[in-house]
Amino acid sequence: MNNVAIILGAGAGTRMKADKSKLLLEINGKTDLERTVETFSKIKEIHEIIVVCRESDLDSFESVLSAYNISYCFGGDTRQQSVMNAVETIDECDYLIIHDGARPFLTEEILRRDYEAAERFRACVTGMPVKDTIKIADKEGYAARTPDRSLVWQIQTPQVFESALIIEAYEKLMQEKDRLAAAGIRITDDAMVVETLMNLPVRLVQGSYENIKITTPEDLAVAEAFLP
Repeated sequence: MNNVAIILGAGAGTRMKADKSKLLLEINGKTDLERTVETFSKIKEIHEIIVVCRESDLDSFESVLSAYNISYCFGGDTRQQSVMNAVETIDECDYLIIHDGARPFLTEEILRRDYEAAERFRACVTGMPVKDTIKIADKEGYAARTPDRSLVWQIQTPQVFESALIIEAYEKLMQEKDRLAAAGIRITDDAMVVETLMNLPVRLVQGSYENIKITTPEDLAVAEAFLP
């Protein structure tokens, strides 16, 4: 088996209001990026790690990750283009693991659950059942309906796919993105690419409520509380 992890780190991170990539911000002395890559490096089933970054961040990323064997590529204008840029650097693989670099609390246990699910179901996504009641709003800002909370999940990463499946899905997305945009369909994660263009159900795999995405300054305070 040849499995590849794609770690997405090319976002501008404007909500963090920092003067550098949020992946380079430290939580108790270690950057988001280091924590994320360290976890992936411990999984023997993962044979290559590709970090997607902005060209302006490459030197800093390489310095922080000098202890690891990492490949790099530059991001695109969208998440989907960034994934495609990484895919185009891969010669051959069996499974693709796609992860937000700003989720530094990924664990080996979550990764293994995802990998085992992908082997069985071809496509899986990490998530957790929501704790709060969810309301679906109408265009005027009124509550239109309330879905059954037991069926609603908050989606995380990693998202793991049989490589041939996700590559074909992304190729179709690149061909049909104008049609989808005209129809008002906005693709927001990798699983949705498969759901929309391959007509294949994606298996939900339990992650962790601590597997948060570091997006705002408040998230850094929460992250520090998770650490001993």
